[in-house]
Amino acid sequence: MRKQPLWYWLFLAPVLIALTVVVIIPFFFGLYYSFTNWNGIQSTEFVGFKHYINVFQDKEFLHSLWFTTKFSIASVLFINLFGLTLALIVTQKIKTYKILRTIFFMPNLIGGLILGFIWQFIFIKVFANVGNYLHIESLKGWLSTPETGFWGLVILISWQMAGYIMVIYIAYLESIPQELLEAAEIDGANRFQRFRHITFPLVAPAFTVSLFLTLSNSFKLYDQNLSLTGGGPYNSTQMIAMEIFKTAFSENQMAYAQSKAVIFFVIVAVISLTQVYFNKKREVEM
Repeated sequence: MRKQPLWYWLFLAPVLIALTVVVIIPFFFGLYYSFTNWNGIQSTEFVGFKHYINVFQDKEFLHSLWFTTKFSIASVLFINLFGLTLALIVTQKIKTYKILRTIFFMPNLIGGLILGFIWQFIFIKVFANVGNYLHIESLKGWLSTPETGFWGLVILISWQMAGYIMVIYIAYLESIPQELLEAAEIDGANRFQRFRHITFPLVAPAFTVSLFLTLSNSFKLYDQNLSLTGGGPYNSTQMIAMEIFKTAFSENQMAYAQSKAVIFFVIVAVISLTQVYFNKKREVEM
């Protein structure tokens, strides 16, 4: 880095300044405020680890953390499964592959709030009408129970992000040498064997990137949670980002909310970095 020319640092300077001003400095200010009685305007007392101790005794926060964890596990599995499946479809020799790529990617272009309201209409109105017409009780009353609210959020985020993850898998699938697949086919390997022993190991780096993105985005989800369920019924589908926002701006406990945010940051960072470490290690083994 020391050997880089002056123009390198001149081009890099705006990004470094923006990162410092917008991310790094506010982070350390927030870390400091979490140890005080800050009310959003001023802090008059240093309270130490009081807020952090209270966080782990806060049943609503712990419930939101557990709900977010379950949601993230389900979302990561379905998003990557659907994303890889779509990537395998559009990398086949079909005439409409360009149109299909566009169609599959389009949901990712819709804003989270708008997407939540769209799916809210589908789950409440469309599902209910279909349930009445076909006499299927399980389609009625969606989003009115914790279970349907949970799966509603999983369906929404899977539909939105599958196309984005598909693009990542496409990049790695198209970089696989065709000679390897043709040689395996000549040797008698069927489609599944070619995927298991050639395609899957060669797209392992894509799993590292995709799992990192889907895991971090699932944990940090807020917009869709707000517009689809609003945390209801009775905060049973309230994810951790919404719980922190509620603590700060509805209950006006800024310092307490900041301590929750710090704990949330540590949890997401540890999980994401651990996932990247083990995935990178598995790439080498493959």
